[in-house]
Amino acid sequence: MTVEIELKLIATPAAVTALPQQLVAWPNQHATPQKLTNIYFETADNFLRSQDMGLRIRGFDDNYEMTLKTAGKVLVGLHQRPEYNVSIATPVLALEQFPAGIWPLGCDLTALQQVLQPLFRTDFMREKWVVTYGTSEIEVSLDQGEISAGELSEALCEIELELKQGHTADLLALANALAEHGGLRQGNLSKAARGYHLAQGNVAHERRQLRVLKPAAKSSVEQGMIASVELALSHWQYHEELWLGGDVQARRSVLEAIALIRQALVIFGGLVPRKSSADLRARLTTLEPLLVDKTVQPQVLCYSAQYLQCKLALTSWLVTRAWRPFVGVKGQAKLDDSFKRFCDIMLGRSAAELKAAFNHTLNDDEYPEQLPRLTRHLLAFTLLSGAYPDEQTEPYLASWRELQLALAERRQSGYEASRKQALSHAPFWLNSAL
Repeated sequence: MTVEIELKLIATPAAVTALPQQLVAWPNQHATPQKLTNIYFETADNFLRSQDMGLRIRGFDDNYEMTLKTAGKVLVGLHQRPEYNVSIATPVLALEQFPAGIWPLGCDLTALQQVLQPLFRTDFMREKWVVTYGTSEIEVSLDQGEISAGELSEALCEIELELKQGHTADLLALANALAEHGGLRQGNLSKAARGYHLAQGNVAHERRQLRVLKPAAKSSVEQGMIASVELALSHWQYHEELWLGGDVQARRSVLEAIALIRQALVIFGGLVPRKSSADLRARLTTLEPLLVDKTVQPQVLCYSAQYLQCKLALTSWLVTRAWRPFVGVKGQAKLDDSFKRFCDIMLGRSAAELKAAFNHTLNDDEYPEQLPRLTRHLLAFTLLSGAYPDEQTEPYLASWRELQLALAERRQSGYEASRKQALSHAPFWLNSAL
């Protein structure tokens, strides 16, 4: 077994043309381009997909390899997945050659192999360089071709950076250097994910409401912080794809994701010094006005250097745990404490601020002035309420969202009723003094 650590970048034609000359800046070994064919298999009921597994046969130079990727983690284009590779003589599945322990409990391999069928395929030319960057060796692959499923197909043009030896920080630094030239953006979807979507008819995705963070049981404060930013980044990446696909309203969801990142930095700011995220916050500050500007086209902004470098800064902040050198032993002990207990405390503080702002009648001009405050605290509740059942949290949150909507739409007739309704709900969290 190996664990891939790679970063996927979608590239414009200009970026593809410029790549070889850019890589000359670092020691590298170039390999002759190869034509690769990948055939992906699945059952009629999508059994492998339901297990977050992917199975393919890859052919290159009359040699074949069977690959199984199992459940892993994707952080805004940075993929980490266990991968099993087996050389085979012909392009015929032989599942018994994989390690037995990697399959779901009770899986009948003989029966599974009988019902697996080709689902989609990728055909592309791959050109590779092994680049020495920092103290690491990073394989840079340029893939150009197409993904097809039946009569449907879409172009494939991406650059993959895979860490062969060394440190993830070097991989991200190399990506940042390449980003300076523009024409690249992070891709969160693997070739397989794109192929599955084609195989399912290429149905257009719909915008998603920002969901309440559901942390893992017994999460530490640090784990909760990481999960908070990951939630925001996932929301950002998903709606970036929609915006590029023509959904102009998805831009607002990208801005919402950035606001959530900022709110997370505020929530955890008492434990993580601001100087640990200074560069990150500066890049967000530079990017936000460009996103607000409705005249900016997504095909321009999303492939710009500053856009990609901002996202890489976020990814790097998470992956390298950039706050740890700034917190010390006592600070780390606080980060290791219970996230649930931390949430209860912070929920109480947010509720107290909302109560102070809305516990008295406001005039029609004063109400809209409170909209930014209300929006920030609703984002805080999104990150802090997940330890409680939805049936407890939703009535409370829905009432404050209704007031937020009334203020945003300037429905003056609804201000007072919405305010009173929001204040009428009792807190759902523990140890509340309200």
